[in-house]
Amino acid sequence: MSGEHRLASVALDEESLSAASRDQEQERQIAIFDLLEENHFVPDGAEGGPYDLRISLIDNRLALDITGPGYQRRHILSLSPFRSVVRDYAMICDSYYQAIRNATPQKIEALDMGRRALHNEGSELLKARLAGKVETDLDTARRLFTLICALHWRG
Repeated sequence: MSGEHRLASVALDEESLSAASRDQEQERQIAIFDLLEENHFVPDGAEGGPYDLRISLIDNRLALDITGPGYQRRHILSLSPFRSVVRDYAMICDSYYQAIRNATPQKIEALDMGRRALHNEGSELLKARLAGKVETDLDTARRLFTLICALHWRG
C-alpha cells in the first residue's frame, strides 16, 4: 500500500512501559491491533507511507520516531500537558476494571462514561500537541493516547 498515509507498525519501547495488569495489557494489545487495522497518520513533510512508529520516553519526554519511504523524523513532546488527564484516566480505569467484576450495571456504565470522556479529552489534547507535526483523525489519536497511557511516567 505504498503512498498511503497510514501506520504499518507501532512499537512501544519496552523499557518505557509501566508494569501492567492483565486488563491494561489487553487494552494495549487491542489499541495496537485496532490502530494497525485502520488509521490516518500524515507526518508533516512526508510524501507517502506507510510509516513505522516507535513510541518511547526520553528524559521524561514523549518521543515519537517515525520512519517511512524517504522519511525519518523524531518528534519530542512534553509530557506536562498530559499528566493530569493521564493520572485521572488511570484512576478511573482502575475503578472501572474493579467494577466490572462486582458492581451494578449502573455503576459500570457511569464509570465507563467517565472513562470515555477522559479518553476523548486526552485524544483531543494529543491531536492539538501533534498539530504541525503529524495529522491524525480522532480514532487514531484515541488509540495513540491509549498507548501513551501505557508508558511508565518517570519523575
